[in-house]
Amino acid sequence: MTTRSGPDTADPARGRLDPGLDAIMSERRRLINVAYRLLGSLAEAEDAVQETYARWYAMSPRQRDAIASPGAWLTTVAGRICLNLLGSARVRREIYVGEWLPEPLPESTQWSTGRPDGTTADPADRVTLDESVSLAFLVVLESMTPAERVAFVLHDVFCHSFAEVAAIVGRTPAACRQLASSGRRRVRAARPSTATPADRRAGVVRDFKQAWEAKDIDALIGLLDPDAIAVADGGGLATTFPHPIAGGERIAHAWIEIARRRPADMTFLERTVNGQPGLVAEQDGVTVTVFAFDVAGDRIRRIWVVRNPEKLRHWTAS
Repeated sequence: MTTRSGPDTADPARGRLDPGLDAIMSERRRLINVAYRLLGSLAEAEDAVQETYARWYAMSPRQRDAIASPGAWLTTVAGRICLNLLGSARVRREIYVGEWLPEPLPESTQWSTGRPDGTTADPADRVTLDESVSLAFLVVLESMTPAERVAFVLHDVFCHSFAEVAAIVGRTPAACRQLASSGRRRVRAARPSTATPADRRAGVVRDFKQAWEAKDIDALIGLLDPDAIAVADGGGLATTFPHPIAGGERIAHAWIEIARRRPADMTFLERTVNGQPGLVAEQDGVTVTVFAFDVAGDRIRRIWVVRNPEKLRHWTAS
């Protein structure tokens, strides 16, 4: 929906472009940000926003002119589409091959359309990378019910009123307040009591990379929380471990085995993953694996490994 002409954007009654097009299209980036946090998939978020704009332009000019706040209308429609998608996504993920993880995103300087020519993506389609989009945060959102997720994200992250949220989820504002509160408790329970500074998180990930490449089992064990968990998502399209690995020692041994089987042309690089320190594996300039980490103190509590190529389409070599 980035074109500025054609049947979807022209006002046939006036024979020229919709005069409110710029204002309407300026909402696109915010809608992408909302939808990505609600769905955990940029591909699904883009589809949801596309459908939102399709519904806007399906209305007559008179109907559009009667809407006092187009931005609020777009958010409401996008929210309802995402709510419906969340319900169907639960069914789809029950038949997903292996573990399902949110789609990881690179830092803005590496953003790509995933096209063979390496075309840079439209800035309007980029997701703002902050704490509310870390893999750790998105994984917690996956544990919420669809209504909880919509209420929590729209109210706590995007500051919408409970009255606005109620219009989306079809419940009372009081019920939406309870939904958001429940979601907030889930987030607090999953977060460490003290936040680790960004530079320290990056240092722990760097130490992990060095120990991994050196095949230093003792150093790896020392960097992993004894109760650490590693989860991988290959989607049936890439080889990976099919079930979560629990325990720091077991993870360390698994990573040593990965290092031993590492192809000669594969390189591990430090990269930002959803705004947090992470690693990527590249072969011939193509990102084949993304590693995201949850660091508490000086140890790694969670490792998320994404190998499903359909979720790596926005990654490129530096």
